[in-house]
Amino acid sequence: MYQTIIINFPGGIISPGNLYNILVAATKARIQYVRFGLRQQLLIDTTSYNIDIFTGEMDKLGMDYEVDTNNFPNIISSYPAEDIFIRKTWLTEGVYKDILDDIDFKPSVKVNICDSDQSFTPMLTGNINWIASSQSEHYWHLIIRFPKTNVTYEWNQLCYTNHIAQVTKALEGIIKNNQSQFIDNPQANGEELFALLDQENFILKPAENTVSLSSFNLPYYEGLNRYNNKYWLGIYRRDELFSIAFLKKLCQLCLDTKLGQLCCTSWKTIIIKGIDEKDKNLWNSLLEEFEINMRHAANELNFQVEDNCNEGLMLKNFLVKHLSIDDTRTFGICFGIKTRKKSEVFSSILIQKRHLINVLGLKLLPVYDILCAKDFNPNERTGEIFSRSNPSFLLPEQVRRSIFKFYKYRLNAIKTGNQKQSFQTEEAIKKDGEFLYQCNSCLTVYNERIGEIENNINPGTAFKDLPEDYCCVLCEGEKENFTKIDQSVLQLL
Repeated sequence: MYQTIIINFPGGIISPGNLYNILVAATKARIQYVRFGLRQQLLIDTTSYNIDIFTGEMDKLGMDYEVDTNNFPNIISSYPAEDIFIRKTWLTEGVYKDILDDIDFKPSVKVNICDSDQSFTPMLTGNINWIASSQSEHYWHLIIRFPKTNVTYEWNQLCYTNHIAQVTKALEGIIKNNQSQFIDNPQANGEELFALLDQENFILKPAENTVSLSSFNLPYYEGLNRYNNKYWLGIYRRDELFSIAFLKKLCQLCLDTKLGQLCCTSWKTIIIKGIDEKDKNLWNSLLEEFEINMRHAANELNFQVEDNCNEGLMLKNFLVKHLSIDDTRTFGICFGIKTRKKSEVFSSILIQKRHLINVLGLKLLPVYDILCAKDFNPNERTGEIFSRSNPSFLLPEQVRRSIFKFYKYRLNAIKTGNQKQSFQTEEAIKKDGEFLYQCNSCLTVYNERIGEIENNINPGTAFKDLPEDYCCVLCEGEKENFTKIDQSVLQLL
């Protein structure tokens, strides 16, 4: 019999020294692999007869953990994306860490702390969702999602950064002390919740506008990539399993190269930021030693599956295989697979399992419903059912049709609401600099002004600053296979 140990890393920030000690303890209990969870925590599965060894070592280290329970969900944040996927924001590393340090208690409700101008970390999968204001520095919007419901409420006040911890603690206390009113109650009322909050002790100001949820645009979050004269490394594992031997050497390399932290993400991956140019080869050697594959297809990276769910992983791999066979484009979409009631996955298109029930109340074969989020934005809570009661053999085709609906919706949105934006994009192209970079094999052009958003290359990225493993988006020709050419040679428009 296996049991699962859950270890929280608040905000997804991990000390390599602490992680190394945890991994040493796991090694003593003969554990070989670990996983990372949707809420940026560490998940360790072990047999019942080895668990006392591991928990005993954890107790010696003075580290918190839970076994087969999740009474204190991890606080998640968009910090892992800061500086690499999120730029030009007042929300810095120091602000994140100040907030996390102020929350000196273990919340029993889910808390999310996110920048508004990103979609890498889910903003509304928590119960208390803090979203940085894009208008007022050091002020935050607050959206409540009542526990065990889909009922949301946006507070009409903005809260000052230094009081986030206090407001969080006060709201958690109100919810816990009024469970029938605010937990698992479809009639939960936000105005009633905040009427019970003593607001006199907090620095607040009225919110002039409701929070603006950014549209979903998942960056390519793996590989060794250049940013700000340094590199970041993202590591994804198809089976979600990270070998302890690999992670121990990774922690040691962080310490040897004076990297004081790494991050785990809501995509069950890890990110190491701040790698110096001189240390790049050390990281490449580590990846080669453990045969860590990179450059997985985007239609695989944009799936979210429940934690510790082999059934969901098998379904994901089944769908990814068919999407690849059909060469189906999935850019801009986030898929979720849900096999359990009341579980939480981030998705613009949700594949939800249920069972057909006969007249005697017995479960028959499993079937799947496909649901689409409102405007296909995974940060929205409402949507529509696209297709019901699909047996598994029909599911790939129905998922493909839901994808076509997404692109039809996006095309209509561009035609009806974004003509100005499209015009500005064309104007930007016309005003490009003198030079472009063209692949010698297939003649595909890289334009520094436009970049490649789908590959996490921002507009304005110089060709010389592209990572050394950059390749042509069409034929995968190497970077050195590109030639600098005068723009006047080409007729782009």
